[in-house]
Amino acid sequence: MALVKLVKLNNLQYNANRDPEFYRRPVGKEFRLQAVLNGTGSAKARFVAEGKTLCETQVRMPGTFDCRFHYDTAGTRVGTLSIEGNGETFSQDIRIDTTEHAWVG
Repeated sequence: MALVKLVKLNNLQYNANRDPEFYRRPVGKEFRLQAVLNGTGSAKARFVAEGKTLCETQVRMPGTFDCRFHYDTAGTRVGTLSIEGNGETFSQDIRIDTTEHAWVG
């Protein structure tokens, strides 16, 4: 059984091959990263981007790591989701795109 069952960004299953437009947010709008965990006991979950820890917590398993954050400037960043529990380690890079303005149309 895998430690991480599902990773979601902005309530959509995260897929690095999907068009990044699906996950994009304008400046100041909240991103929501979630990881659904399998197993028993607890796991340490962390999301780090640009050298800053945006979220870090202990999660009871089975359970969900929920991380909410936003950026004040536009750009593309890559963050790393790391989870350690049940003797396993999971790591995945997550692309975070922030636009200057919300799309109109």
